[in-house]
Amino acid sequence: MAIDVSMYKNAIILDHPLLKHKITQIRDKNTKVNQFRLLVKEIAILEGYEALRHLPTYDIEIETPVEKTVQPVVHRKNLCFVPILRAGLGMADGMAELVPGATSGHIGLYRDETTHEPVEYYCKLPENIGDMDVYLIDPMLATGGSAIDAVKMLKKHGAKKITFICIIAAPEGVKAFCELNPDIPLYIGALDRCLNENAYICPGLGDCGDRTFGTIVK
Repeated sequence: MAIDVSMYKNAIILDHPLLKHKITQIRDKNTKVNQFRLLVKEIAILEGYEALRHLPTYDIEIETPVEKTVQPVVHRKNLCFVPILRAGLGMADGMAELVPGATSGHIGLYRDETTHEPVEYYCKLPENIGDMDVYLIDPMLATGGSAIDAVKMLKKHGAKKITFICIIAAPEGVKAFCELNPDIPLYIGALDRCLNENAYICPGLGDCGDRTFGTIVK
């Protein structure tokens, strides 16, 4: 039976034409590594623009060529981007271009090829992460296991305000993530059909980490 993700109010499926266009390009198996990497960065910028819409600002005084004025700026130091290694690094570059000077953390998880379960191997986060707006980023939301475990790690370290951004999601992953984390906004670039027997998203784009870094493409 098909999974209806519309029931999960925290799942936001983006539909900008440029986003759709660029996601089609990274799906193409003939897209080369350098172009793939650039597209992932551009997609992250487009998604980040939407996900960062509600960032808090504060006023500062500046001087234009005409006069002094008080204008809003973003609290960059209260903003933390946390990619899930390694594939999330490609998106991190785009997010950092949107908000230079934002803080970064890193979470290392890999998927066991037999069980398809996430395995933790690295975690480095800011000490004051509990005071930050945290944006967890990973290109693929397949089973949801890695994202769910990453959220647990963030909360264990004190994170209170978390948003998750992915490029492509399977309905199975959206269901698993949203049922456990109804309080966390989930931004999705494209919602695909299903997972196959190997827990790969269909039609998907293959292994995003391999395609980003030029290792074996599956």
